[in-house]
Amino acid sequence: MSLHTTDQSVLSHIAELVAEEKKLYAEHEMTDAQRQRLATINVELDRCWDLLRQRRALREFGRNPDEADVRPANVVENYKG
Repeated sequence: MSLHTTDQSVLSHIAELVAEEKKLYAEHEMTDAQRQRLATINVELDRCWDLLRQRRALREFGRNPDEADVRPANVVENYKG
């Protein structure tokens, strides 16, 4: 995300990714490149949702939501909530 990340910009990015994901799932047969893109989208969605949760938690506790960082994919993907 950019230096001027807001909750709305994260949600907009999520909406774009979801639209692309739906388009890929609508394909009858996916190419290897499309399957790889779908996997990339899924990781990026996880990272976006994680960032949004961080921003909301920081705000809830009276801190600046801009302190939230996009975490590396390996951290987000291995999180065991």
